[in-house]
Amino acid sequence: MPMPARTVLREPKRHFLAVPALALLLAGCAGGVASTPPPKRTSGVPATRQPTRTPLRDPQFQAAAGLEGVIGADRSRLEREFGQPRLDVWEGDARKLQFTGTACVLDVYLYPTSSSREPLATYVDARRSSDGKDVDRAACVAALKKK
Repeated sequence: MPMPARTVLREPKRHFLAVPALALLLAGCAGGVASTPPPKRTSGVPATRQPTRTPLRDPQFQAAAGLEGVIGADRSRLEREFGQPRLDVWEGDARKLQFTGTACVLDVYLYPTSSSREPLATYVDARRSSDGKDVDRAACVAALKKK
């Protein structure tokens, strides 16, 4: 009577996982770039970023009925019309001012031109305060002037 074949159970090989793990560990250490800590603030005033100066190029101005008093205006004129902006953000040499009211939010984008010392409003976007859906820009301008 022949002996039944014996089944050999092998322990699964786990060393194949060690190689990629070791490679990732070493990659994290290799070629590290020395980082410098952020500059310390000397006062309680948050640091502000100055606008980036690039060669002036004349932007295209948005043309839409009802925006005549906004398009082409500088920051001070816009503040006289709508009050203090909720946001005043520099992005490169462009500036975004955001004015808010109960009816809508108005974003005004100002860009430098070759003919002005200050950036001028070239584009306006408007949305409802409640849900962020687009609204008529001229109607939003009119609503914010009434506040």
